[in-house]
Amino acid sequence: MSIEALMQEIRTLPVEDRKQLITLIVDTLTESEQPEKKHSLLELEGLGKEIWQGVDAKEYVNELRREWDHRP
Repeated sequence: MSIEALMQEIRTLPVEDRKQLITLIVDTLTESEQPEKKHSLLELEGLGKEIWQGVDAKEYVNELRREWDHRP
């Protein structure tokens, strides 16, 4: 059955039945929606690790500390 034929059939229904049909259709839309997936901070683990390749962590921290020591 085409949508046009379905609409013709719907127009023959009493107003209250059409309202009920609308409610049923809306309910089917919300049933099919997937709930929004919540993300975890742990999903970011390892992101950007290539930036730090070859950088010595201890030397990096020491350099930051030296910079802070020379600030006014």
